[in-house]
Amino acid sequence: MKTLDTIPTGKIERASKLVKTGVKIGGNYVKYYGKKLVNPELDRSELDENNAGDIYDGLKTLKGSALKVAQMLSMEKNLLPNAYVEKFSLSQFSVPPLSAPLVRKTFKQYLGQYPEEIFDSFERNSINAASIGQVHKATRDGKELAVKIQYPGVAKSISSDLALVKPIATRMFNIKGKDSEKYFKEVEDKLIEETNYILEVQQSKEITEACKHLENLEFPNYYEEWSSEKIITMDWMKGLHLSEFAKTDFSRDTGNRLGQTLWDFYMFQIHGLRKVHADPHPGNFLISEKGTLIAIDFGCIKAVPDEFYNPYFELAQKENIENDEIFMEKLYQLEILNKADSPQEIKFFKALFKEMLTLFTAPFNEERFDFGADTFWSRIAELSERFSKDEQLRKMNGNRGSKHFLYMNRTFFGLYNLLHDLRAEVVVNGFEKYLDRPLVSTKTPH
Repeated sequence: MKTLDTIPTGKIERASKLVKTGVKIGGNYVKYYGKKLVNPELDRSELDENNAGDIYDGLKTLKGSALKVAQMLSMEKNLLPNAYVEKFSLSQFSVPPLSAPLVRKTFKQYLGQYPEEIFDSFERNSINAASIGQVHKATRDGKELAVKIQYPGVAKSISSDLALVKPIATRMFNIKGKDSEKYFKEVEDKLIEETNYILEVQQSKEITEACKHLENLEFPNYYEEWSSEKIITMDWMKGLHLSEFAKTDFSRDTGNRLGQTLWDFYMFQIHGLRKVHADPHPGNFLISEKGTLIAIDFGCIKAVPDEFYNPYFELAQKENIENDEIFMEKLYQLEILNKADSPQEIKFFKALFKEMLTLFTAPFNEERFDFGADTFWSRIAELSERFSKDEQLRKMNGNRGSKHFLYMNRTFFGLYNLLHDLRAEVVVNGFEKYLDRPLVSTKTPH
C-alpha cells in the first residue's frame, strides 16, 4: 500500500479535500439518474457502492476525526446500506500508513531519539494503520512490543473537521435548536481525549488493574518510559482480530465463552467502575490461540455519572417501561422529553421511545440472552428501516436526550454487534460475581 509523507492539517486544505469528495458524489448521482431514465428498475446498490468508495477515499488521507466518523458508522450495521458498512469497516485496519521518514521524525520530536536508538529492532512498515494512529512491531530486551504512533496534526484538526461534518449531521439526524451544541461538544471532547496518549496509557493501566480478576481476559503491559503524548509502547499481543475470528469455524461453546467474557467485561466496567471502554469495535479485541479475549485499546473511556446511570438503568427494567408514571418521569430525567414540548411531541416521542427501549433493553430482562438469534436483529433492522422513512419523525426536533446517550448507546450497540458476530448466548447477571456486592435492583420503588 502507498505510504503518506504528509497529511493535510490546515482547515482550508482539509475542507477542499471534502469539497472534492462532494463533487464526486454529485457526479455519481447524475450518472445514477441518467441510467435510471433508461432502466426504471435500477436499484441504488451501484450508487451506494460508488458513494461509499469516494467518501472513504476522501477520508482516509485526512485521517483523524474525519476517518473516526467512518469507523463509528461502520459499526451501525443496521442503519447504513451494506456498501457503506463494508467500505467504512476498512477504516479499522486498512488505511495508507505514514512513510518511514515521517515515523522517524515523530520519534525524534516526542521521545528525543530515533526508533532504532530505543529498540533492538523496529519494523519500518506498520502492521496496521487506523484513524488516529498506526502500529509498528519492535523488540527490546527479548520482549516483542507494539508501538502506536499518532498521525501528525490529528489533534489540531478535530475542531475544524467537526465544523465541516456538523451541517451534514444536523440534516441527517434532524437536530435543531441551540442545545444541539452539547452533542457536538461531547464528541469533540472525547476525540481530543483520544489524541492524548499520556491519558490513554494512564487509563489503560487503570482498567487493566481494575479488571485483571475477570476470567478469560488478557491485557498488554504498557511502558511509560517508551511512551509520550504521541507514542504508546505496549506488549505485542498475538491473536486474530475479533472480526477475523468471527469468520472462522469456531464452536458454539467457544463463542459463548468469549461472548460471556466480553459481556462481563463491559457490565463490570459500567456497574462496578462507572466508566466504560466506549469504542467496542472489532479492531480493539483479539482472540488468542488459547481462546482468551485480549483488549488492546483504551483511548475512548466514558465516565457514567450517577444522574444518568440511575434513570438509564431504571428504564432497562421492563416493569418501569410499562408503568406510565415512572416511564414519563425517567424520560424527563434523561432529557428525552422537556418542558417546552407540545402535547403532540410528548405523545409522539413517548410512543417512539417506548418501542425502542422495549427492544433495545430486551437482554436485561432475561436470565440468558442469545445475541446470535436472528429475530433480535431482524427486529432492530425493521425498526431502523421504519424510522428512516417516517415522515412525521423528520418534522420533529431530533434534539433528544442527555449528551451521555451518545457514547453509552454507541457502547451498547457496538457490544451487541460483537456478541452477534460471536453468535453468543450470555448469562445476563453472570458479571455480578466480580462485583464487591451484587447489584441492587434498579427498579424504582413506588
